[in-house]
This record gives sequence, C-alpha cells and structure tokens, in this order.
Amino acid sequence: MAIIDELRTPLYFAAGTADLAVQQAKKVPGLIEQIAAEAPSRIEAVKKTDPKAVQEKAQAKFAELVGGLDTDLKKLGEQAQDLALRGVGVAAEYAVKAREKYEELAAHGEEAVRAWRGEVADEITEIAVVVEPEPAPKVAEEPAEEPEAKKAPARKTSTRKAPAKKPAAESVES
Repeated sequence: MAIIDELRTPLYFAAGTADLAVQQAKKVPGLIEQIAAEAPSRIEAVKKTDPKAVQEKAQAKFAELVGGLDTDLKKLGEQAQDLALRGVGVAAEYAVKAREKYEELAAHGEEAVRAWRGEVADEITEIAVVVEPEPAPKVAEEPAEEPEAKKAPARKTSTRKAPAKKPAAESVES
C-alpha cells in the first residue's frame, strides 16, 4: 500500500498545484485593472525624475561601498566561512519548508480531486446517515380478532446499517 501512496502523493501535489494556479488566475483581471488605473501616475513620476540625479546618487553609493571594503584577507576569509555556514543552515531550513509546502499542496490536491469526483458530497451524505440514522419503521397495531386464514404471512424485516467510514489518507513521510 505504501507504493500506491508514494505514487498518489506526487499526483495529488500536481492536482493541488493546478487547483491553486486556477484560483490565482481568477485574480488576474482585477490586478490588470488595478495596474491600468495606477499606470498614468507612475509614468508621470518617472518622467519627472532627473536621470543625472539618479546617476550621481548611484555613483555616490558605489564609492561608499568600495571605500568600506576591508582589505584584511584573514578577516575576509573568516567572514566568507561564516557566510558559508549560514548558507548551509538557511538551505536546510528552506528544505524543511519546501517539504512542508509539498505535503500541504498534496493534501490540497487530494481534496481538489475529491471535489472534482464528487466524493465530498458522498462523504457528507455518509456523515449525515451516521449522525441522523433513519427512523425505525412504526409497527401498526393488529386488529383484535382476525381469522387465521386472512392474515398475510409475516415478513422478515432487516435493519439497515450505516455505510462504513472510509479511512483517511495518511501522508507518507520520507
């Protein structure tokens, strides 16, 4: 069963990603309208800026950066090693976050697939049957005196069981 789960998870991930992409694509027309409304004021702001002032500001920042460089190689080596260790820690943190997001998207995909199939409605019906079972049939009282010949043969009645709950899909940990 683990092999099936290993195959389903990437497919659910893809379905979840596609579902979220559709949800985000539905927001695009509103964003386009917003950008179109803001465009004239942004264009005017760009037209009013002086290119020479921007260039001078950039040159001043560059000169400040070059002037602040430390020429001590030993200190630069220690800083590089420290940055490399920080980078490894950050990479490990991002790997954990990526795995969590992958599992979230797979779960979202599973729900989306269920909704596409209509299984969500089936589960709601099953839950309703469990919560509110069908009422027991009412037994009618028999008349006091009836001849044996006129009585219909007794019918067997069976009680109806609620459908069994489907087991929840378990995520596979790697």
